[in-house]
Amino acid sequence: MSEVALFNPSQLPAFVKNRKELSAVAKALAGGAGGGGGKKISIKGGVFRLNSDGKEVAAIEDRHLDVVIVNAAPKVQRQFYLKSYDGAITAPDCSSDDGETPLENSPNKQSDACRTCPKNIAGSGQNNSRACRFQQRLAVVLANDIEGDVMQLPVPSKSIFGKDEGDNKRPLQAYARWLAAQSIDPSDVVTRMKFDTKSESPKLFFSAVRYLTDDEHEIAIRQGDTEDAKNAITMTAAKAEQAVAAPAPASIPGTKPKKVAAPVAQEDEEPVVRKEEKKPTAVPKAKAALADMVDDWDDE
Repeated sequence: MSEVALFNPSQLPAFVKNRKELSAVAKALAGGAGGGGGKKISIKGGVFRLNSDGKEVAAIEDRHLDVVIVNAAPKVQRQFYLKSYDGAITAPDCSSDDGETPLENSPNKQSDACRTCPKNIAGSGQNNSRACRFQQRLAVVLANDIEGDVMQLPVPSKSIFGKDEGDNKRPLQAYARWLAAQSIDPSDVVTRMKFDTKSESPKLFFSAVRYLTDDEHEIAIRQGDTEDAKNAITMTAAKAEQAVAAPAPASIPGTKPKKVAAPVAQEDEEPVVRKEEKKPTAVPKAKAALADMVDDWDDE
């Protein structure tokens, strides 16, 4: 069933028809302001992996996974690592739970504000990207087990920002805005996550599969208010984890140990890309281009 047919106004469930305002989760995912151990879904290596307390318990061979988004961090978060990824799961050197101010207990805080941080400059990371990366944490349940475990899903920047490429090919914010335009909450529907097969590093697209039933919707709302859901969307310097591609562990049937490579730099599709300021020359130019006098802003 196509998304257009799915959201025929004449077929709206009662909980959608009677809604007066979108939830905080809907606003957060759409880009508005308004984790810890436990269970987690990872997309490392371009594979959906289920982890429990830091250990992988299952890998899903399918290229898509159906979930219900029950909660979300109110703002896009940030994390920075001084060293290249070496296969170990470690806390970031500097992180922010609101994308604006580094956490005070960050082991190696880089700046007093994310906006003015030198690691937020285009070119501070690989391939002209930024060394400090965006991430948004979701709390999700599997669509075929809505009453089951609430799991954390850290969504990297490449899967958050970007252009709407049409049905079934929307990054997270574009997907949430598409839902919001129809007064639909993410917790109203089953969301399908699938990998973009054209992307070199793991990138997800989001689409809606179907409405929840009234009973499923009540369960999803309760799940979003649990401590597990609240912990899943919270970032702390001690608990934040590396969100980069990694090889599959040898314990999964059919795989062999691989040498861990440096993470693939993600395409910088994030907003507000700040470039390093150039030092003034001794003799100023007669006519300076406007682009040399202002910051280069990316409004994607």
